[in-house]
Amino acid sequence: MREKILSVMEKNSRIDLHDLALMLGTDEVTVANEIADMEKEHIICGYHTLINWDNTSDEKVIALIEVKVTPQRGMGFDKLAERIYKFSEVEAVYLMSGAFDFTVIIEEKTMRAVAQFVSDKLAPMEAVMSTATHFVLKKYKDHGTVLVGESNDERMLITP
Repeated sequence: MREKILSVMEKNSRIDLHDLALMLGTDEVTVANEIADMEKEHIICGYHTLINWDNTSDEKVIALIEVKVTPQRGMGFDKLAERIYKFSEVEAVYLMSGAFDFTVIIEEKTMRAVAQFVSDKLAPMEAVMSTATHFVLKKYKDHGTVLVGESNDERMLITP
């Protein structure tokens, strides 16, 4: 039952308990208790609203920063990740396989603010060997939700 609750709530965390219980063929109390248990166990870690900032007047710059590190003795990847995610600018930190160690995602008002975070806070960390910053130019789909309207192909059809 947990997996079913999670898959429904991942798509719509605002679903009514009554509707969720009906979908699962059980009662609201059972569903509510299961959700409360998953919150206590940190399986459900929060409820977020997905906002398409491009449709607002607010300007936001989203950056994905590749970070290569050299773990220090007695301080593995987990401790380094903790030092990075404690910065208030950081939205997410992921340990990666491949050419770099961490992906750090930040949101700022300007590209200059992103550059300042990287140069003043992230790059000077003793374990950081290098960084590469990538800026999100446009979001098409985020967390499974399409953020743009369907495009109409207005080219003329030419047949031989």
